[in-house]
Amino acid sequence: MSLSAHKFNGPKGAGALWVKRGTRMQPILTGGKHERSRRAGTENVPAIAGLGVAARLAAGKMAAEGARVGALRDRLEAGILNGVAGTVVNGAPHLRVPNTTNISFDRVEAESLLIALDLDGIAVSTGSACSSGTLEPSHVLRAMGFAAHRTQNSLRFSLGLFSTDDEVDRVIEVLPRLVEKLRGLTRKPVSA
Repeated sequence: MSLSAHKFNGPKGAGALWVKRGTRMQPILTGGKHERSRRAGTENVPAIAGLGVAARLAAGKMAAEGARVGALRDRLEAGILNGVAGTVVNGAPHLRVPNTTNISFDRVEAESLLIALDLDGIAVSTGSACSSGTLEPSHVLRAMGFAAHRTQNSLRFSLGLFSTDDEVDRVIEVLPRLVEKLRGLTRKPVSA
């Protein structure tokens, strides 16, 4: 199991790796015997200590914070689905993390909507941070069996420790206008 400290408000660049006893590993950085010969280089001790503090703080408020952020996510989803026609949540309604939602917007290119929201000061993404910069549709949405157009018109909304009701309300307020504007710029599908 691998953990990145920044995912629970710890310092960027620090992480932890839990390896099952007996698992054979090849180091990706060679040249030293650090970490039982698993990596070379001097450890960033302050960041590692920060990871420990962040983990302890996160564990202490995980249940309450998960419920708070999950309620914000649910309110965001409901506001978007009620305020913007042709939207659907991608994924299971219940068994998922509380801080993230992925929503498809019919007849809107995700990248165009992302830019429009960014110009309005709202940060969203078309996929995970590790896939940023790629124009390829989400491999996760493809693996879920969604059609190509649905994988290309989906946005990811992520909430966190510092997300507020006011921010959710602002997205719910701004989004319908932006979607309507973008849909007005595209040709309507031809009926058969």
